[in-house]
Amino acid sequence: MRGVDRIAAIIPVLNEAPSLALLLPEMPDWVDEIIVVDNGSTDGSANVAQALGARVVAAPLRGYGSACAVGAAASTADILVFLDGDGSDRPDQIARLIDPVVAGTADLVIGSRVLGKREAGSLSLQQRLGNALACWLMRWLWRARYTDLGPYRAIRRVALARLDLRNRRFGWTVEMQIRAHRQGMTVIEVPVDYRRRLRGKSKISGTLRGVALAGWHILGTIFTEARRRD
Repeated sequence: MRGVDRIAAIIPVLNEAPSLALLLPEMPDWVDEIIVVDNGSTDGSANVAQALGARVVAAPLRGYGSACAVGAAASTADILVFLDGDGSDRPDQIARLIDPVVAGTADLVIGSRVLGKREAGSLSLQQRLGNALACWLMRWLWRARYTDLGPYRAIRRVALARLDLRNRRFGWTVEMQIRAHRQGMTVIEVPVDYRRRLRGKSKISGTLRGVALAGWHILGTIFTEARRRD
């Protein structure tokens, strides 16, 4: 509980058992609900999460946006905070994202890795370039000023519902930012520190295919939103 608001942490995972074992014990005790969304893991991620007290829900349709949407639908908390299951997003900084929403000064808070401190090797060159391109396009198309598409973010559940997000892949975060801006929501960025994943290898930045696929979905989402007239 934060003030009068119930808080849920939503963590989408695909084969992140070793990282979850280190990440979940770091969660603040004032987070009311920890939802780990299993997106088809075969390494026992669900068992690790349950053993550490998290609620596990399954997202059978593969995709980052699909997992986030399932986690949001499973929660009844007032404010949702999304973070990755690889441990690169630091749970001890959740308050930075939550508190502006609790105070009513923001509808959506994005944790910017660009504005914060980054551990060496935590954000690849491909990620930095892709972020910069996507943020430049949003500024050019909508005058939306963002520095990052980072997954670490907090939003009121009712505000998330109003956005009516459709993307079920890697375009989910950028779709949220575009639609929040276009609807006139108050969106702010706060600096967050970013570390290397706790265990394993990234399924996105760790492979050329993953980088290309993520970039395709992100840019495709931007151009799809640009064609909308509502």
